[in-house]
Amino acid sequence: MLTAYNLSIRLYGFIVNVASFFKPKAKQWIEGRKNWQSNFKAILKPNEKRIWVHAASLGEFEQGRNLIEAFKKDYPAYKIVLTFFSPSGYEVRKNYEHADYIFYLPLDTKTNAGDFVQLINPSLAVFVKYEFWYHYLNTLHQKNIPTIIISAAFRKEQPFFKWYGGLFRKMLNCFTAIFVQDEASKQLLQSININKNIIVAGDTRYDRVLTIASNKKQLPLIETFINNQPTLIAGSSWQDDEKIIQQSFNALPENWKLIIAPHEIGKDRIDEVLSLFPDAILYSNLNNSITDKRILIIDNIGMLSSLYSYGKIAFVGGGFQKGGIHNILEPAVFGLPVLFGPVYQKFVEARLLVDKQLCFSISSADECKAVLTRLSADERYFQSVHQSLVGFMKEQAGATNAVLDFIRLSL
Repeated sequence: MLTAYNLSIRLYGFIVNVASFFKPKAKQWIEGRKNWQSNFKAILKPNEKRIWVHAASLGEFEQGRNLIEAFKKDYPAYKIVLTFFSPSGYEVRKNYEHADYIFYLPLDTKTNAGDFVQLINPSLAVFVKYEFWYHYLNTLHQKNIPTIIISAAFRKEQPFFKWYGGLFRKMLNCFTAIFVQDEASKQLLQSININKNIIVAGDTRYDRVLTIASNKKQLPLIETFINNQPTLIAGSSWQDDEKIIQQSFNALPENWKLIIAPHEIGKDRIDEVLSLFPDAILYSNLNNSITDKRILIIDNIGMLSSLYSYGKIAFVGGGFQKGGIHNILEPAVFGLPVLFGPVYQKFVEARLLVDKQLCFSISSADECKAVLTRLSADERYFQSVHQSLVGFMKEQAGATNAVLDFIRLSL
């Protein structure tokens, strides 16, 4: 299995190299890792105490952000080394002020892992949610460096629980502690004899979105556009989501407005959204005198989490994509009932909220219309869902402190 793993890692690197000639993200992936050893040596200062935090991409970074900032506050003598695997995380957060060093994670080969851990020399390593890299985990384990994973969620479909999953089970044994989101994940791990320091702490994203909600930004142009009208906010949408919304929006009363914040905002994507909603106005063209438009398209990044505070119902994209839904907790923290597509099963919070009938998975425009109609027409029902969501979100806080308590005993 290790031979197959090594071959797959090298094949992945080869494929990305080839793709870098015609795909900008692949080129960023390659360029960001060039001469990394010499770059690290030139940047890292001697005699520092460091904590290494790894996030696959932007979503995982947000999941670990509260922990980073709380740790930095409690342990200012330690330097934070933050790594990303994907360009979509690194390029957005390469100037994040609460990390002292921000790097791409080199490809997981035995040599790279050995050199990386030796150069960083962390007192503690933190992996966020997933990304299980054998050579990194094995190197940390061999050097007796405390290593934890936070907000992890496990499903029986994953390779850890298959007959061929021996190498993946070895990775799990490299962790000093595994912080899982729910009891079901703990039971799955115990079913394969992973028993040491499995802690059901919940999801640190709840802490993060609660922090965002308490510090939400004021958006004057959005306030002007909405003009005190109820609003459906479609966040992180893909074209399949937008087609459903386009066919369903007429189920809402005529005084409702619609704001669409696409997952990607390149010109081609914005043009796709405009083709579905030709009467919409772009945020970049918005001014304080425009209140008669009914549909707004957000053509920038960075405002979505605060934008949800202006909505009454949310539609979160990704549920018709292979990867699944985007962050439904960002709107839920404001008490917005959330609709999304059918691909949500690997997200603990989505399964839980669907079971509680506080969020709604839909597979067609007709299903979407039915949910929107009930939420908009029955105010008592809407308020029941709204209040239950607000209460539920507050109850889920505390995962960050649980991890910090463990870290205090490890350093």
